[in-house]
Formats: sequence, C-alpha cells, structure tokens
Amino acid sequence: MFLCKEECAVTTGELGEKLACLYLQRKGYTILCRNYHSRWGEIDIIAKSGAYLVFAEVKTRAPGAIAPPEEAVSAAKQRKILRTAQQYLSLFPQKLQPRFDVLALTMEANGARVRHYENAFGAGDGYAPF
Repeated sequence: MFLCKEECAVTTGELGEKLACLYLQRKGYTILCRNYHSRWGEIDIIAKSGAYLVFAEVKTRAPGAIAPPEEAVSAAKQRKILRTAQQYLSLFPQKLQPRFDVLALTMEANGARVRHYENAFGAGDGYAPF
C-alpha cells in the first residue's frame, strides 16, 4: 500500500492501474473505460489505439515480489477477460479490431517499470503464457 499526496491510502493495484493509464496515454492510446465489470469479471482498461480496441489487464507488484506480475494472468483469468470483452462488444458494437494486452508493472523506488505485452492472448489461444 502507498500513500498519495493527499495522504489517502491507495493499493498497489490501484496505483498500477493509474500508472498504466498514463503510460498508454503517452503512447497515444485513448482511454475509453476503466474497471469495466460484467458477471464474468472485470477488464482493467479499455482503450483505442489506431484500428484496435484494446482490452488491457494490469498486474502490479510491490518491490521485492517473488513472482513477476504477468504470471498472474492465468488461463482462467484470460477466459474471464474474453467473456467480459464479448459482453462489452455486444453492448457497444465496434468496427475496431479487438486486441488483448497485458501491462505488467513492478514498483520501484523512483516509479514503476512497465512491460507492455501487445496482443498477449486471443480468443483462440487457449492459454497464452508470455
């Protein structure tokens, strides 16, 4: 857990999602939605980048974590994201090509290290470890 300037507590995950949004915006992405919920799960960030509608999963780890954050995007998590994206697309039809990204953030003393896996998995991948 970290403290922001207003001295309010923010979880590592919340901070990671904010930093991931800033990272994507700096790369030219337009953030359309954060924390989209369905009965199957949640998508952390939905963004537009060129011809793509990006469904992004953000995983953040504190300094000294044993495992890298991307290892937490399991096959079950991927299925939940896919089902939630299908619901989003049925409610908000798009002409954009869907893409599933993973942003793995590791908190460090002077900020965060970001690893962005574009097109990390797809509907036909089964389980895509990366």
